[in-house]
Amino acid sequence: MSMQKGANTAVPVASVRVELGWQGGPGVPDADASALLLAGTGKVRSDDDFVFYNQPVHGSGAVRHEGKQRGPTVRDVLAVDLAAVETGIEKIVVAASADGGTFGQFQGLYVRVLDASAGTEVARFDNPGATTETAFVLGELYRRQGAWKFRAIGQGYDSGLAGLATDFGISVDEPSQSAAPPVPPPPPAPPQPQYGQTPPSPPQPQYGQTPPPPPQYGQTPPPPPQYGQTPPPAPQYGQAPPPPPQYGQAPPAPQYGQPPAAGYGQQAQPPAGGGKISLTKSSPSVSLTKHGATSGNMRVNLNWTAREGVATGRFGKRRRGYDLDLDLCCLWELMDGRKGIIHAVGDFGALDRPPYILLDKDDRTGSVETGENLTINLDFAAQFKRILVFAEIYDGADDFRGLDAIATLYPVGSPPIEMRMDDCHDASRDAVLALIENMNGELVVRREGRFVLPPPGRPRWGKMSVDQAYTWNLEWVASRGKD
Repeated sequence: MSMQKGANTAVPVASVRVELGWQGGPGVPDADASALLLAGTGKVRSDDDFVFYNQPVHGSGAVRHEGKQRGPTVRDVLAVDLAAVETGIEKIVVAASADGGTFGQFQGLYVRVLDASAGTEVARFDNPGATTETAFVLGELYRRQGAWKFRAIGQGYDSGLAGLATDFGISVDEPSQSAAPPVPPPPPAPPQPQYGQTPPSPPQPQYGQTPPPPPQYGQTPPPPPQYGQTPPPAPQYGQAPPPPPQYGQAPPAPQYGQPPAAGYGQQAQPPAGGGKISLTKSSPSVSLTKHGATSGNMRVNLNWTAREGVATGRFGKRRRGYDLDLDLCCLWELMDGRKGIIHAVGDFGALDRPPYILLDKDDRTGSVETGENLTINLDFAAQFKRILVFAEIYDGADDFRGLDAIATLYPVGSPPIEMRMDDCHDASRDAVLALIENMNGELVVRREGRFVLPPPGRPRWGKMSVDQAYTWNLEWVASRGKD
């Protein structure tokens, strides 16, 4: 049931997915979800407390922008680990901004809060009656006596995202579009020669200097700097230009209101001279299309090890790396709506027919250098909608604490793409490694780095929890001998 504006409800779960949704269609603008983490003052502590499409992960890791899922209903999703929110944060404001129109052009706009583990709906607020607003505060997660609650807000802004952000303490650096820049005063007139004096002659070039060439006919002189901008200083003679940024350094975060960088989020770049592309929290995504990986078979490899004395088996015994059995799995969905799952105790898939993905074998030790491999036939890239790659513990450990999983993608004609997961702090038995998504014809790989808990009392149903966390909506039935 949808909440009324101003109503609140308890959020009795440790982590949630906050979903902004609306009905897509011709003439409907796009919208972007964002989150502002507010201290007790009702303001952000700094611009780092703003999570949006071009700053997708908060420094604490507690809030992430997971991106859009397109279809008849368009969804933009935020993930919030409430247990990991810093103690200095009292509220997490859920906001939305319209791109290319106003919210009066949207139909069925809503925000809902889902239990990240079970996928069940905790709260929902449908936001009707929008007109000229270009930004909205839809709701907020807030602390109350040590517990979390959600309040439906529905406050609109005609001043767009910049006006909304300014209210919460974000620094917005953009010139006014309505006020014309002041006209600079005219330059002072040159002094007139006194009676009897000879007027000065125009300066002549010094010996050895070449006068500047006159402008060619039809050339337009360069525009002057905009009002308020300072032109960059010219390099001094003999000075070397500044060095390019080193591989692995994150570019500076853009100011609020600036357009995002090319591609999805911050794009990881290959190191000079070859090597692997490492997807990290600060550089979580890379475009296969822009790197020329648009055909051939791309291998996805999984390897794993256990830190000695940390991972334990089902009966509390210490396990070594060769006792661990992790399964490489993937959920897949094609553009025509067909979808399914590939895993070692079910469907291994196929390369020459849907889903165009094949699991080669079930490595039960992790000691084989080649590990477990999925092969994705990128000759059919246009038919893929999304592919979610994840690893699941089958035997040899109770959960991912103390385990190090490494997934590496080997596209044809492009450097390998590597992502690591070694920071589990709960009883999760499934680790979501990467989402490969077709975004308007561009195939983008995004590191997920997300651990997923199984349903209570059903440790073998972790795949279902992954399905629910990413709204794949497959049908699940118990297999013989399984819980």
